[in-house]
Amino acid sequence: MIVWGMVLGGYPRSRLARYALRDAERGSIPYLELHKRIALASAEIIGAQKAAGLPVVVDGMVDWHDIFRPFIRSWRNVSVNGLLRYFDNNFFYRIPVFTGEPDIIEPVWPQRVREYSLLADPATLKVVLPGPLTLAKMSEHPGFRDEEIADLVANLLSREVSLVQEYGVYVQIDEPILSDRKATRDDATLAVDLASKILGPVSDRGIFAVYFDFPSKQVLEKLLEVKARYLMLDIEDSPARARENAVPLTGHVPVVGIVDGRRIHTDRLSDTTVSIVKALAEETDEVVVTTTTWMDLIPYRYALKKTSILGEIVRELASRVGGEVRTLWR
Repeated sequence: MIVWGMVLGGYPRSRLARYALRDAERGSIPYLELHKRIALASAEIIGAQKAAGLPVVVDGMVDWHDIFRPFIRSWRNVSVNGLLRYFDNNFFYRIPVFTGEPDIIEPVWPQRVREYSLLADPATLKVVLPGPLTLAKMSEHPGFRDEEIADLVANLLSREVSLVQEYGVYVQIDEPILSDRKATRDDATLAVDLASKILGPVSDRGIFAVYFDFPSKQVLEKLLEVKARYLMLDIEDSPARARENAVPLTGHVPVVGIVDGRRIHTDRLSDTTVSIVKALAEETDEVVVTTTTWMDLIPYRYALKKTSILGEIVRELASRVGGEVRTLWR
């Protein structure tokens, strides 16, 4: 079995990034200076992942306020309203408000991919997109049903993918709403159908991610139909539920959330975790280790530490399952 690792999503802001964004908001630095400082902060984050031997890296997305905002700003007929808590995190996001059918003013990812792919080399860059269902359910859209907004969003995200696929990037769709205890089989069906459409051209490098809890059995059954090579599940936030619901991810490579992205404690690879991984990976010869969620809620120095720990857990898990480590260097 081949075992390798990647960080799931965004990083917290370093002091350099915080000060750059603060100065830009005050109007004390021009856009080009902001762009330079964010690029330097992102280069440090990419470098930390490469140092840990991770073959797929994220740019850190330190200039994003939340997973929705960059896209909302780049679409017509969408604005932001008040604040709402993002799941059970000590974090609030600006609520997207759809006033009509959204359309792209300027895509979010192509320019980033052109710049950060060079920094990532020889690792491969990963693009992260908000799941259409999660965005629809966590937004306001008077006059539209959730299903209508989700479909419109999927069309725009498909265009993002079409503009970056030539760079060989991995593409991840985040649908944390499907870990909610109230998520239904119909919710999963819609999310899977839309994700499969978005990831169509890059399905062999496509990742479908569900985190903050392990999904119910009825949801997980539908997730197995997604047209994405990689299926990410958070197994550390609720190990008991993960152990109860884990089944072989037939037709998919398991991406297992082991390193806790929301807490600063040092992570350990338990026997329970290893048994869950074996259950999920029973019918595959590959497994990917990742963080349980984005790491943007913990202090920056702990995020860097956990990046290194992730590399260590990859090696330990490979040893525990009799596998071989795939790193950036081999």
